[in-house]
Amino acid sequence: MKVSEAVNPLQWRIGLVGYGEVGRILAEDLRAQGVAHIVAYDLKLGTCDERPLRAHAKKFDVHWAQSSGELANAVDLVISAVTARQTVAVAQACARSIRPQTWFLDFNSASPAAKKRAAGALRESGARYVEGAVMTSVPPYRIAVPLLLGGPHAKALEPKLEALGFQPKFASEALGVASATKMCRSIMIKGLEAMVIESFVSARAYGVEDQVLASLAETFPGIDWEKQGAYFFQRVIEHGRRRSEEMHEAAQTVQDIGLEPWSARGTAERQSWVADLADRGVFGARGAAQFARSPDWRSEADRVLEDLGGKPKNKDLAT
Repeated sequence: MKVSEAVNPLQWRIGLVGYGEVGRILAEDLRAQGVAHIVAYDLKLGTCDERPLRAHAKKFDVHWAQSSGELANAVDLVISAVTARQTVAVAQACARSIRPQTWFLDFNSASPAAKKRAAGALRESGARYVEGAVMTSVPPYRIAVPLLLGGPHAKALEPKLEALGFQPKFASEALGVASATKMCRSIMIKGLEAMVIESFVSARAYGVEDQVLASLAETFPGIDWEKQGAYFFQRVIEHGRRRSEEMHEAAQTVQDIGLEPWSARGTAERQSWVADLADRGVFGARGAAQFARSPDWRSEADRVLEDLGGKPKNKDLAT
């Protein structure tokens, strides 16, 4: 079936490659907007982790494709929402069967170089690739999360995404501008998450967390460090693996200009380290609710310290 320019975007067949947190949110909100036909594919299909994905899809009447290529051949708009490492691979897989003029929105947190490779993989197919850069955490905003668009087809896709409930903003016809903006922001945001975890766990070990938070509040009075700390801990515990991959992409973005990415690499390592702890069950068993979301970062810090062998680490500071 030919992609039709005359069709209202709400009547489009939309495909979601990646049915993690972001994919499920998009499915819910697209359905709420009135989109009737949504197809999804995820690498977890056929694994022990597929049950919650299938349950969610059934609840929101989302159909499953057997591969990303099958999905790409059946829809008007492909939204790729996978981990950074899979960005190019998904584009390559879709390129084998995607129809000419199909829209391809790359929602992934990847480097400008990776986005250009993804676009290149789709070029000969005649699909219309648009890079998307999600500029903040998706859950609070859901489908209306600030989204920068880039590439030669970005301007044309912008009003169509608005009709679907997105909040897109055209960044540039040049590929890489939107993703560079995202990556440079991530160096700060994900780096702050890593620094908070490192600082707060250490402060907890030495018994000086109250003094540290009081000093931070004095220096940055606009931030509730208790609340922000708890939020950072939980986001990294739940999504550290994905964040680590994103930070490797950020490091590549820095390295591509000839600057050694010490901070970005360190952040990637800290995010991955927390993900490893989560995989080992340090923060509680995985399940439908993921992890026990503690409103107090101290409980999570204590779990880390217990895993490290107890607290405080400096016996001279024991109370």
